[in-house]
Amino acid sequence: MSKRKNNVALLPFYVIRAAAGGDRDAIADVVKHFSGYIAALSTKRLYDEYGNSYMCVDDTLRAELTSKLVQGIHKFKVA
Repeated sequence: MSKRKNNVALLPFYVIRAAAGGDRDAIADVVKHFSGYIAALSTKRLYDEYGNSYMCVDDTLRAELTSKLVQGIHKFKVA
């Protein structure tokens, strides 16, 4: 994988092209690549009865975001 200035790994174009073409392994690679971001987006701060806060990943929201990503991959057209 190539790197950007801030050392974030980018997905190779051939993986994106294969995912857009319906390759299940490539789709899994794309989902894995974005799994940390999806987890961060689906993290919520919850409070218990004593007012203590804690962070929790909402699994329903994470599944919805993952589903939207996969739907977006299927709509993506590569020239």
